[in-house]
Amino acid sequence: MSAVAPLPARMAGIVRRPRATCSTLKSLPVWADVLIITFLITAALSAALLETRVGQLALLDQWERTATAFGQDVSDEQYESMRAASDKGAVYAVASSLAAGPGVAFGLAALLYAGFRLTGARGVAYRQVLSVVAHAGVILLLRQVIATPIVYARETLASPVTLNLFFTVLDEASPLARFLAAVDLFVVWWLIVIAIGMSVLSGRPARRLAIMFVAVYALLAASLAAVMALTGGTA
Repeated sequence: MSAVAPLPARMAGIVRRPRATCSTLKSLPVWADVLIITFLITAALSAALLETRVGQLALLDQWERTATAFGQDVSDEQYESMRAASDKGAVYAVASSLAAGPGVAFGLAALLYAGFRLTGARGVAYRQVLSVVAHAGVILLLRQVIATPIVYARETLASPVTLNLFFTVLDEASPLARFLAAVDLFVVWWLIVIAIGMSVLSGRPARRLAIMFVAVYALLAASLAAVMALTGGTA
């Protein structure tokens, strides 16, 4: 049996040659090392940002704007509570990174594995699916590396890599602008890489899987924008 490729080679491979890398992961499914390193780096970057005064104010502003976007009024007591919570930036960074990293990886892998079982692709093992999803997380780590200095410079936690980057003339509170702001380009890339990996594991067309995954993501983004519009939020 061939040896598992070094972690740096696998991380670079999932970005540059996802199909070839996923083919290797199909035979030698490993996931723990890449999941740990992506979580640690993401958490460290997020904590470093949120421990600064700029980051804490941006976090407080994000929470307040999110509440307003869903039509909720923030009382003085609620604002003070959020302000106190924003001072614990490192704790929030670790918790959110844990949920968005390992949490999403295990949950999504379980969902995809269940989907394969239900549709007859019984030759696919959960460990293989988890290995692909864990390595695809490198794409989200790359987003964090790129976005962190931009977020600090802009003094806002709003993602700088969403579709509304190309439509700056729109009213931020409009449903279309909210939909575009919910579609992160790196998440789309991440979904495409996962689709390629699932294609390698199951033999199903990568294009069809990618279209399905991105369509579900777009539907969720549209639903979020619709909920904000119906609740009457203005932020």
